[in-house]
Amino acid sequence: MTKPIEGVYERIVSSAKEEFLEKGYSDASLRTIATKAETTTGSIYSRFGGKEGLFSAIVEPTAQHVINMFMNTQEEFHAVESDMQPQLMEKYVHSGMSEILDYIYDNFEEFQLLLDSSYGTKFQDFVERLVEIETEYTYKYMEATDVNNENSKMITEDFIHIMTRAMFESMFEVVRHKMPKDTAVKYMKMLERYHYAGWDTIMKFNE
Repeated sequence: MTKPIEGVYERIVSSAKEEFLEKGYSDASLRTIATKAETTTGSIYSRFGGKEGLFSAIVEPTAQHVINMFMNTQEEFHAVESDMQPQLMEKYVHSGMSEILDYIYDNFEEFQLLLDSSYGTKFQDFVERLVEIETEYTYKYMEATDVNNENSKMITEDFIHIMTRAMFESMFEVVRHKMPKDTAVKYMKMLERYHYAGWDTIMKFNE
């Protein structure tokens, strides 16, 4: 068995990030990546199985970590006694968003790829997956806390989906705008208050 040449894997990943960030997944060229990494396309295929395998190797650990992080926060919150959930909601929202923000800035390029360069891969629905999780657990929260007023009848799955999508898209603007982290922290605090206040109003409002 031929011994892998040291450093080639790292050069391929580095060159691939640059190519995917510049051109997106669909327009990225394995030949260009190979040239920049001083290797061959055959070397890329043998290590990653092709372009999608290479993209997956770069972003999948980050995508899966975020989904797991988000699911763990949701499960932890919903394990709390239902009568305590409304009192603890703001705390969990704050800690969850802070945790995700820290992770974003530790893996900034991977988030850029997931959000803006993943069209044509299984990761193009990354944000939608988070939206689906949040929508499911919002219903669980409403059931657990007996949200049952006239307005609650209008809180349909479509409504929750739209508002949740808006929350995630606005949150990920820190990546698209390449905000310095200290600016992003202030932005997220305002965003958190904005969305929390909106949901609180909707939940309590009676026509």
